[in-house]
Amino acid sequence: MTCYTLADIAKHIGAELVVKNQASTADCEISGLATLATAKSGQVAFLANSKYVTQLTSTQASAVILSPQALAECQVSALVMDNPYMGYALLANLLDKTPKSANGVHPSAVISDNVQIGENVNIGANVVIESGVKLGDNVTIGAGCFIGKNAKIGAETQLWSNISIYHEVSIGQRCLIQANTVIGSDGFGYAPVSEHYKWHKIPQLGSVVIGDQVEIGASTTIDRGALEDTIIKDGVILDNQIQIAHNVVIGENTAMAACSVIAGSTIIGKNCTIAGLVGINGHITIADGCVFTGMAMVTKNVTTADVYSSGMPATPNKEWHKTNARVKQLDKLSKRVKELEKQLNNK
Repeated sequence: MTCYTLADIAKHIGAELVVKNQASTADCEISGLATLATAKSGQVAFLANSKYVTQLTSTQASAVILSPQALAECQVSALVMDNPYMGYALLANLLDKTPKSANGVHPSAVISDNVQIGENVNIGANVVIESGVKLGDNVTIGAGCFIGKNAKIGAETQLWSNISIYHEVSIGQRCLIQANTVIGSDGFGYAPVSEHYKWHKIPQLGSVVIGDQVEIGASTTIDRGALEDTIIKDGVILDNQIQIAHNVVIGENTAMAACSVIAGSTIIGKNCTIAGLVGINGHITIADGCVFTGMAMVTKNVTTADVYSSGMPATPNKEWHKTNARVKQLDKLSKRVKELEKQLNNK
């Protein structure tokens, strides 16, 4: 197990080390991270939310990453920095023991003859890579993945297991894609046929273009474009079980939480935050910097950066039924108010 001294950690995360406990000097060895409530000697905790400040007096951590404002409350050694949550993230990276999704090229991998493979590429068991694929340096492809014809994967990108990358898809550098994700599947394109209410499938002729440093969660689906490409720009982070429909464009550094969906041909600006279970209609445009809280339903263009909500919080069932009954009476109530206003104006 790799251990680091508090001095090493302070340097790595850019914090000032303040020693308050002789058992936790600069030479104290640290082997893990934990919460304030569960940390033990040899571990570092962090305080990024003020509601946990009372736990500073009882934590058994060897040191705590915290802001200068919280230092006086801390009874153990401290790693002081303006952004403790970033310090936690940097230390978590330092202590991360997650293995690579593949090491070397497994003999069971099926790789076409004309695939371009960069240096130090790792390919797991039962991977299938079709003709014309280009893999950059240090790419890692986990077990059971499928990479379709002429797809491109940039340097240092890592795929976990059982991911399907369809033909012509382009993925940038330093991306991370979690298991069971599908990129480049057909968009939901059908022409209605009047006879017997059947549908005629429309071939999806575009592709998917993903920028650099994009992270995509498990079991997420990104459909290829109908004519133009579906585009996910640099720095976007997508959670698990998200649906991105054909021809959607997502701007730089936008974050989207689990189980949210975007319908076709919608353009999302950069630096947006989309919480879980949000539904965004098709053929609309969302401005840069918008925030949508959980279960929001977005049905039209949003032109101003702001926080938007529409999901109704859970209430006791009887109360919900009463509210619902009143909502159904709003139209009648509106007509009555207009009639009363008319009568008052005529006096």
